[in-house]
Amino acid sequence: MLLIPHIYLMENFMTFLDAVSTCFKKYATFDGNAQRSEYWWFFLFCILASAILALFGNTVRAIFSVVTILPSLAVGARRLHDTDRSGWWQLLMFIPFIGWIILIIFFAQEGKSNRYGVSSAVV
Repeated sequence: MLLIPHIYLMENFMTFLDAVSTCFKKYATFDGNAQRSEYWWFFLFCILASAILALFGNTVRAIFSVVTILPSLAVGARRLHDTDRSGWWQLLMFIPFIGWIILIIFFAQEGKSNRYGVSSAVV
């Protein structure tokens, strides 16, 4: 019998392009929830695009970083809402290493229905 990981069985799993377009559509939307796939695909997009744009110069990469900072913070807040945490937990990123590890754990946790709305993982 072929074992398929649980994440591939979810009907509402976002693709790379869906996640990137959703994050730009919700450019500054800090309320609501974001699926794990939405957050991690957008994170990957930002890393890859930044690396590619660095080939054209640091100025281009800096402009991209300024353009994507707000949607990155917004999707981070929505992802934390999905795990029943406030978006203010993102301030942990200012604590080197320990804060980053804690945030990675929070962002990787499965969503649940909570005070911020119904999680898309539960639907």
